[in-house]
Amino acid sequence: MSKDNHFKYINNEQHQSISMLTATMSDFTYAKHAHEEYSIGITLQGRQDFFCRNAFYKSVPGNVILFNPEDIHDGHSGTEQNLEYLMLYIHPDEFKPLFKALGYKQDCTLRMANTLYADPLLRNQVINLSRLLQTNSTSKIEREASVLQMAQSLVRLNGSLDLPTLSTRVDSLLLRAKDYILANIDNDISIDDIAHAATMSKFHFIRRFREHFGITPHQYVLNCRINYARKALQVGRDATSVAVESGFADASHLNRNFKRAFGMTPKQFQLQWARR
Repeated sequence: MSKDNHFKYINNEQHQSISMLTATMSDFTYAKHAHEEYSIGITLQGRQDFFCRNAFYKSVPGNVILFNPEDIHDGHSGTEQNLEYLMLYIHPDEFKPLFKALGYKQDCTLRMANTLYADPLLRNQVINLSRLLQTNSTSKIEREASVLQMAQSLVRLNGSLDLPTLSTRVDSLLLRAKDYILANIDNDISIDDIAHAATMSKFHFIRRFREHFGITPHQYVLNCRINYARKALQVGRDATSVAVESGFADASHLNRNFKRAFGMTPKQFQLQWARR
């Protein structure tokens, strides 16, 4: 077997606290080391053997590997087949307000009990975020939503997830946030922007928004954009123009999200609507 060791680090300038490694290894062995970030990755091919927290692990394709910040570990290919994997590095400061908003109430850093997870939802979230990091044509909300979804899986697997109790009380600050979203539907807004408009911290905003509306702010923004796009498509607007005006990065992002909501592409929707 030919020696094949390739490592590629990816940083997205729009998300400085997250980086990514894609690796192919045959005869390379990592020395024992640790990262200050959460290291969350997937074995794609071969077998990933490593030592961490006084235990030896063998990760097969599809497994999610998770190292807490400062977890000492090594790693190498465990078979004759080349090992391929990807790893995300997410700084604790990125996760901390999200963990709190999702129900992790302790002041200390959330530390996951296990190192290997066979969790399809978390695996898909790692893959999704890795794809977003490799392009600059995604919105802030889409990237933030991907990180929040992963944070929710970690809190869930930690046993700390707090499902929101819906509130019927009208909160003027949240309604102010709603108005800000609708007024800036075509802008590349972030959760920090919306929380600032509502004069709340990011942690309190996400938590109170979930309690009041039953969905995350990210889901609400996406829903507003899809509904805006639907109305524009109904009057015959071009899908490419509609994508920009409704805040999507491009027509492909509108197509993907529109199909998830309505089961068809914007073009298919327009054709069916025109027959009415």
